[in-house]
Amino acid sequence: MFKRVLVANRGEIALRIIRACQELGIETVSVHSEIDEDSLHVRFSDQSVCIGPPQSQSSYLSTKEIISACLVTNCEAIHPGYGFLAENAQFAEMCESNGITFIGPPYEIIRRMGDKVYAKSEMEETGIPVIPGSKEAISKIGSGLEIAKDIGFPIIIKAAFGGGGKGMRIVTEGKTFKDAFKIAKTEAESSFGDGSLYIEKYIQNPRHIEFQILSDNYGNAIHLGERECSIQRRHQKLLEESPSTAIDEARRAKMGRLAVRGMKKIGYRSVGTVEFIVDQQNHFYFMEMNTRIQVEHPVTEFVTDVDLVKEQIKMAAGAKLAFKQGDIKLKGVAIEARINAEDPEKNFMPSVGKIDGFHIPGGPGVRVDTHLYSGYTVSQYYDSLIAKLITHGSDRNEAITRLRRALNEFVIEGIKTTIPFHLKLLENKNFIDGNIHTGLVDEML
Repeated sequence: MFKRVLVANRGEIALRIIRACQELGIETVSVHSEIDEDSLHVRFSDQSVCIGPPQSQSSYLSTKEIISACLVTNCEAIHPGYGFLAENAQFAEMCESNGITFIGPPYEIIRRMGDKVYAKSEMEETGIPVIPGSKEAISKIGSGLEIAKDIGFPIIIKAAFGGGGKGMRIVTEGKTFKDAFKIAKTEAESSFGDGSLYIEKYIQNPRHIEFQILSDNYGNAIHLGERECSIQRRHQKLLEESPSTAIDEARRAKMGRLAVRGMKKIGYRSVGTVEFIVDQQNHFYFMEMNTRIQVEHPVTEFVTDVDLVKEQIKMAAGAKLAFKQGDIKLKGVAIEARINAEDPEKNFMPSVGKIDGFHIPGGPGVRVDTHLYSGYTVSQYYDSLIAKLITHGSDRNEAITRLRRALNEFVIEGIKTTIPFHLKLLENKNFIDGNIHTGLVDEML
């Protein structure tokens, strides 16, 4: 096991990693920007290093500063969390060249699976259905339009080397393709440093279903069931749950088996997520893969009793997978509400400022992952996610009831949050009945 790990992130995920390391007997070194000096991940790590000014590009995305901090503090490994450098193949390669273990998959796999076109091709070879679309990255409008016409409108343009809704545009007719392509290309270049795009058939109001994978360095791989991630706004997830109301045991076994087969084919190691689109006829298609721990990993932890972050660290240190597929049994239902510093009444406008009142909900089946405290200042420089509220129940109704109670107990004063939105969502009949899809939030608003 590692003696000392550097946590190359901030906020709630940095705290989550620090806690896992402490339970494994590992010392932690955090990094922080100048504005994050009073953050909890700094306070609760064993050491901390300031790596630059508030801007992410000069701090949490500064590979040189992070590698230097790791070497100076004699850390053996770096955990990137999610976001920032978590899926940066060049950073993972830098870690390896400096004798540092990157707690994640090898850089070659990050690079390959970060190419959405390549990933689709690899998964298709294993027998996983894929959405009809371009077979290679596209950089020119003319060739893109021809492919779109062949596929048939509506289509969706996506960044070939990115995710999270950036560089993504839906096009319903040929005359709007040119402008949409230009906007998507510009977004992809600014967000991911590469303007390459690909085109897929657009599936109206699908479900977004993802499977959690664990894979060690010895060819062993399992899945831990699915997460329903269909509650989204502008391709950004707002609420997730496990299991999905649309997936029965037979479908779960089939999709999970294919996901594991795909991971074995590419020699995947570490935790990872295979994402699917499920259409209204219940046909499923591979969408993409995330080569990191997910924001929504706690719902899987609740229903499987597996600590995903600890397993990720142990496998990176050389341990064999501690579970077999038959060991994984889903127990009850878990739901996660992402609490963002945004005002739902003003089109989810970001809200920043000082927290002058703060209370975390509790009780059976309630978990809160957050870096907030009374007196903390929510900054304009970083992602708006400020807390994750996760509830677990013996069935979906109990999980929803607990989530509603916990949301009403959650006090965050001084800024606007998405708590009112979540309370409204929990009263929506389609959500309560499990009739959900990626367009449900747009129908509500």
